[in-house]
Amino acid sequence: MKNIVFARVDDRLIHGEVVTAWTPSFSINHIVIIDDVVASDPFQKRILKALAPTKVRVDAFTVEEGIEELMKPFNEKERVLLLTKSPITYAKLVEGGIELKQVNLGGMGIRDERKPFIKNVACDEAEVEAIRQMVDKGIHVFYQLVPEQRLIEITNLL
Repeated sequence: MKNIVFARVDDRLIHGEVVTAWTPSFSINHIVIIDDVVASDPFQKRILKALAPTKVRVDAFTVEEGIEELMKPFNEKERVLLLTKSPITYAKLVEGGIELKQVNLGGMGIRDERKPFIKNVACDEAEVEAIRQMVDKGIHVFYQLVPEQRLIEITNLL
């Protein structure tokens, strides 16, 4: 399986925090976005690639394509930052056989049925259930905006 060094939920995908804080903190050289809409939109893919730091490869896949891609052989030189817009996507990846040690909750804005969950993270009922499923499978799910900030456990919120 690919060398996933950090997995983050952030509905903005690639932006300032990802570029200036997370990518250098983990020496990321490959950002993999799993999102069915982004993967099918050439314009969005071009924008996200343009936002990435120099020498960091960016790929966007549907959930099905992402499972196939992430199952490819481990390469210690490749350091993957996995990004999705929702914890539901991570739950699908795990169901598809992707092994994750942790998932970081970053920015998830209030929209539609989402309600405040913790700090700048809002979740709907299905997203909370996806988080619960991951925690039940032993995946460490936590909130942390940037690496310098204190990590906040979310298990007591479930």
